[in-house]
Amino acid sequence: MLLKDKCVIVTGGSRGIGAGISRAMAQAGADVVINYLGENDAELGQTDGIEVVLADIKAMGRRAIAVEGNVADPETGQKLVDAAVEAFGKVDILSSNAGICPFHSFLDIPIEVMRKVSAVNYEGSFMVSQAVARQMVKQGHGGAIIATSSISALVGGEMQTHYTPTKAAVHSMMQSVSISLGKHGIRCNSIMPGAILTDMNREVLDGTETAAYFEKRIPLGRYGTPDDIGQVAVFLASDMASYVTGASLLVDGGMFVNLQ
Repeated sequence: MLLKDKCVIVTGGSRGIGAGISRAMAQAGADVVINYLGENDAELGQTDGIEVVLADIKAMGRRAIAVEGNVADPETGQKLVDAAVEAFGKVDILSSNAGICPFHSFLDIPIEVMRKVSAVNYEGSFMVSQAVARQMVKQGHGGAIIATSSISALVGGEMQTHYTPTKAAVHSMMQSVSISLGKHGIRCNSIMPGAILTDMNREVLDGTETAAYFEKRIPLGRYGTPDDIGQVAVFLASDMASYVTGASLLVDGGMFVNLQ
């Protein structure tokens, strides 16, 4: 119960890595405000994703509420904070996780696609983090902000020229925000997942040439799971990481360091 009676906001928390983080936070004792975007879930045929996560958390004996909203909308951050304070009286932790990655070649990617990815992945993380940080400063008892970056912040991707820069930006933002908020007792870190099998990338990582390559590249011999990321998020949110801020943690089964 590392997070007993803490209040956590998780963006993009209805599926994939976000769902893993939401469940892990609840398992550690937290109450959870889960942000989701119904139209994104519908595109993946997961219209019941948020209900499943809410039911799982309820079964753990913890409380959770769902708040729909696009993090690219400047009003969503404050909407999440208001919902958390109304339901649970405070905000202790933010997992800024919402992100999109529509694979596309560089030479013909529409500018609208590039801007949409930036608006969600970087600008959305910035705005939600700012809204939560303001609430944490107002409360006066510190907190923790954890952003989901990516191994893609450190390496390139042929079909991700619009995506990798946003994940590098999220990582860099957490470094700078950690300096800004340290005096308020707010710790800010990023997680860099490697090849995590989710619905967003299942077509790429399941039974393809890319999958075969990754299987050889990952020293631990398996893809990561959303729960793998959730457990690391709990660590960074907890007092076990009380002297950790401005850091990034690769969670990739050793893929990044394996150059063979």
